Amino acid sequence: MRQFRIFYLLGIMLLFLALTMFFPVLWAIAEQGPDLPALLKSILVTGAVGAILYFYFSPSRGGELSIIENFIVVSLAWFVAGAFGALPYYFFDVFEGSYLQAFFESVSGFTTTGATLIEDIEVLPRGLLLWRQFTQWLGGMGIIVLFLAVLPRFGFRSMTMFKAEVPGPVAERVVPRVVETARRLWFIYVAFTVILAILLMFTGVSFYDSIAHALTTMPTGGFSPYNSSIAALENPAAEIVIIFFMLFAGINFAIYFRVIRGEFNAFKNPELRFYLVVILAGITLVTYNTFADSGGDFFLALRQSAFQVVSITTTTGYATADFDGWHNFSRLFLLVVMFLGGCGGSTGGAMKQVRWMLMFKYAFRELYRVIHPSAISTVKLGKQFVNEEVLRSVMGFGFIYFLLTVVSTLLLALMGLDTETAFSAVAATIGNVGPGLGGVGPVETYQAIPPAGQLLLPVLMVVGRLEIFTVLVIFLPESRRVWSRAFKRRKGK
Repeated sequence: MRQFRIFYLLGIMLLFLALTMFFPVLWAIAEQGPDLPALLKSILVTGAVGAILYFYFSPSRGGELSIIENFIVVSLAWFVAGAFGALPYYFFDVFEGSYLQAFFESVSGFTTTGATLIEDIEVLPRGLLLWRQFTQWLGGMGIIVLFLAVLPRFGFRSMTMFKAEVPGPVAERVVPRVVETARRLWFIYVAFTVILAILLMFTGVSFYDSIAHALTTMPTGGFSPYNSSIAALENPAAEIVIIFFMLFAGINFAIYFRVIRGEFNAFKNPELRFYLVVILAGITLVTYNTFADSGGDFFLALRQSAFQVVSITTTTGYATADFDGWHNFSRLFLLVVMFLGGCGGSTGGAMKQVRWMLMFKYAFRELYRVIHPSAISTVKLGKQFVNEEVLRSVMGFGFIYFLLTVVSTLLLALMGLDTETAFSAVAATIGNVGPGLGGVGPVETYQAIPPAGQLLLPVLMVVGRLEIFTVLVIFLPESRRVWSRAFKRRKGK
């Protein structure tokens, strides 16, 4: 019966998801919006399915899950959240009856990817848009991490779950207990969100727009209630504020906790320095490359370059300019940094800066061994030695990441997409970035992707958000044996 505890936990998740849907309902009631019936239906269906799973499988709630079962729970939680989070779009008929497109939009939200199929966002009611933005905020710090923080009594206690969801090669605790770590990370996350919303209001942004963009900046999500993204605000001061908070969101949140405790040497983190150098170098190069196109306005070129470089590097995906129309160097540079992402332990996506550092160091060590085969050499990150287990994990992650990118690009090309659109769409979805180049550029939607691609890309979004291994583990023979044993035992009863 223990295997059926998976469904019991998913039932709890759905009940909690139904509760979160009341947040946009309040706005829909206040504005008497036409989206209210769709949101209420979604709450009813999600809550009903959650209650059925919770009560029917409650006898199996005892005992600890195995490692493989923990991975199954985390992976299924993200797909199930995407499936039920799609209901408001489906019931409101945003996509003219296409549940697949509603699922795409929902998964893009929860995984903080920011890719959209909605061609005219501004015609939608604000309650529904608030749900769209709220899904990114929920997914930013992690669905399971949220459950660890607020629902520990229901069994979301495993360090394995925490490691499976928190981005980076090593899931770092800020305090010994996992539950307390989850709570403190969420406290910092909420605090940043509130501060950002207040600062945006001080710059003259409306209350709704401040809330909407705060909810999608801190998770590095990028959903905006406007077709032209942040450019629609026409507010340089707000752009500058958002640049800094995107930058903050791409930093390991454990660093903030240590600074709050007075450990200011946390700023000496080697990954943080590498991250800042990459962004500063990128801003400098792109500003130089786009200066002529700005009409000789250096500050305009600097502001637009800084915004796009920070947005894409942190995988937020906001835009204040159509960077797909920039010079090839700037376009390709932004495509390259889609693979870098933020720091480990941040809300940013992609491969993470720390993995790139370790891969560089590993490659240099192997080159050194060619010249000095008998030498004993190690890899260090700052003053800490990195063990071989972590290095193997990083190299394996990098190989599978690029393999999935290549295979998925070929599949999209087989569906009829041009190389630029296919490759950038894959890079932008597996890296949880959002906008790409060509047919999925910053002023385009993903409607250029055929239906089969619209099914493939959400899978890549979840795989990228959970950093590949968590999802791929469920396809191992051990996972199939878990389900086989469970259903045989159920059938025998």
